[in-house]
Amino acid sequence: MYQLLKQIVTTGIKTEAPPEADEALRVAAQRLRADILEHFAGALTIRHVDAGSCNGCELEINALNNPYYNLEGLGIKFVASPRHADMLLVTGPVSRNMEVALKRTYDATPEPKLVVAIGDCGCTGGIFGESYASCGRVSNVIPVDVAVPGCPPPPLAIMQGILTAISVSRA
Repeated sequence: MYQLLKQIVTTGIKTEAPPEADEALRVAAQRLRADILEHFAGALTIRHVDAGSCNGCELEINALNNPYYNLEGLGIKFVASPRHADMLLVTGPVSRNMEVALKRTYDATPEPKLVVAIGDCGCTGGIFGESYASCGRVSNVIPVDVAVPGCPPPPLAIMQGILTAISVSRA
């Protein structure tokens, strides 16, 4: 017990430092807010589909909802039903077990629908590729509008992918 108290006294209080201001994040957030307001009447709804990922990309997607990135404040909400979604966010290589479910989810999403493939696995099949258990990349199963590479991609890259998908849909 004495050793532990001595270590606490000598080390002092260590906490995480607040993140420094990120100009790229501010610019991306402003562009997202403006495009969502213009194109989607102020609200963009996203349905996330895990097609067989390792959950690394899901952690980064969940980070988008924290106060630092604040997607809710930009008018972006995650929904439970593809029938209410404007965009599908698909992670992971599409496993054979998820192939039909992903197609049904895509078909249930109303037009005009956007699809963003997240992570190396969603973009290229990653280390899993195509095999007896995996269909590989998301574009092998459904059409993809934007691919966001990275293993896992940082939240800012995912935000930029969403912004790119919105920009592509307007063109």
